[in-house]
Amino acid sequence: MNNLFNIQGNVTVITGGTGVLGRTIAKYLALNGAHVVILGRKEDVGNQIVAETNQALLASETSVGSIRFLKTDVMNLDVVRQNCDEILSVFGRVDTLLNAAGGNMKGATIGPSETFFDLDISQFQTVLNLNLTGTVIPTQVFLRPMAAQGRGAIINFSSMAAFRPMTRVCGYAAAKAGISNFTQYMAHETARKFGEGIRVNAIAPGFFITEQNRSLLTRPDGSLTERGQDVVRQTPFGRMGDPEELCGTIHYLMSEASRFVTGTVAVVDGGFNIFAM
Repeated sequence: MNNLFNIQGNVTVITGGTGVLGRTIAKYLALNGAHVVILGRKEDVGNQIVAETNQALLASETSVGSIRFLKTDVMNLDVVRQNCDEILSVFGRVDTLLNAAGGNMKGATIGPSETFFDLDISQFQTVLNLNLTGTVIPTQVFLRPMAAQGRGAIINFSSMAAFRPMTRVCGYAAAKAGISNFTQYMAHETARKFGEGIRVNAIAPGFFITEQNRSLLTRPDGSLTERGQDVVRQTPFGRMGDPEELCGTIHYLMSEASRFVTGTVAVVDGGFNIFAM
């Protein structure tokens, strides 16, 4: 009870860890003593993140954390199981799963000059699978060792699009709404069947510039597009978020400080979701 926020030695798995948000969170957690395993598809990017984080760890005088990368496919149950087996062979347990894998596709969006009839059903299904099923599969796999040890924290990535239907992002919004619902379902499921030691929550970031949305929100010169300006105008803080601003909430949700918290979607959005005319 002396240090509720202590995460030293926490074995943390991050799917989608090679993205802008995932890599920032991974570095933060490793510098705070966690043993971080990044799961992603881009091996070169993953190795680069590991190298950069290891340099930061060497420069740190206090951290005892670590970081490593494993190539994965969150849509392939066998591959994720293999990832889990490898992690267990090294650390013997999994304490936290952060489901940050996801993405969008042009065909699953509806442009300003398009209508619903232009929606590409194949790409819509792909986006649903990547975001929603790509959260369900790792949860099923990494929940197993958590259930065996009687404790663990699962943190899913929801979105502002889960709270209200936003224009254009038809497939992505549907998937993220599903993730919020899935988070609540799993919070009840795990507590009733595996005990209060396992908690399932989600984080809903506001607008952060990532590789996924950069061209939608900014122009090549870095200025905001019309949609980017709309976002800032509807954000009381009057700006986009910095990736580092997600780390504190993640830290809280995986630590003992939130041990009576489950089934919640924590909003980190600069006030976007409470804006009203």
